[in-house]
Amino acid sequence: MTTSPNSPEPSVTEIGHPEWLEQQVEHLLVAVEHELRAAGAPGVSELELIKALQSDHWRLIGPVNFLQTEQLYPVHFLLYHTLYRLRDQLQPEGEGVELSPLRLRIVRTVNNAGQSMPGHEDELRAFYLDLTQYFMSDSAINAMMDNFWTGSIRTKPDNVAASAAAGTLGFGNLPDSFITVKQRFRKLVMKAHPDRGGSTEEVQILNEAFSVLKAHYT
Repeated sequence: MTTSPNSPEPSVTEIGHPEWLEQQVEHLLVAVEHELRAAGAPGVSELELIKALQSDHWRLIGPVNFLQTEQLYPVHFLLYHTLYRLRDQLQPEGEGVELSPLRLRIVRTVNNAGQSMPGHEDELRAFYLDLTQYFMSDSAINAMMDNFWTGSIRTKPDNVAASAAAGTLGFGNLPDSFITVKQRFRKLVMKAHPDRGGSTEEVQILNEAFSVLKAHYT
């Protein structure tokens, strides 16, 4: 079964979620852990993980138009729901899952700590672990995803993440000002647009990098 906002709802579990959704999450937990362990220390981006889950090996996610928020949201939400649940499962074993816009990976933790960041991290965890959010209305999806993709990240990324994002936009070092970032981002998005020979995947990668840098300069 692939993730879809229009999937059938044959039955409901005791906690009020459709049975097919719980089953999908259980399957995703196995697949996501497998892919993250296979990726090792470098980890994978969200886009790379989605593509792996779309592959013939798993077939857990169907085709996605990354420029259509109604299609992207249920995939993004269910993936992060799975990642947060996996992180909680690994914690007793002294492991965790690093979650960032550009890198997802399994890491070792110190004394089973370091699993959450203050403030906004806890809010995100509560949101993604609430499966009822999977069925958000189209209007709410558009409002939320507009904020997400334009970079409304409240927790400032570290220098490693910011430098990686700058490299994605073609900078050798972090620019001195956000204005420089915006100018480069606009040019790259224009070139990467599907109507000009690019792809939606390229646009998503650029958006993710821009989101990190916007948070860095805020």
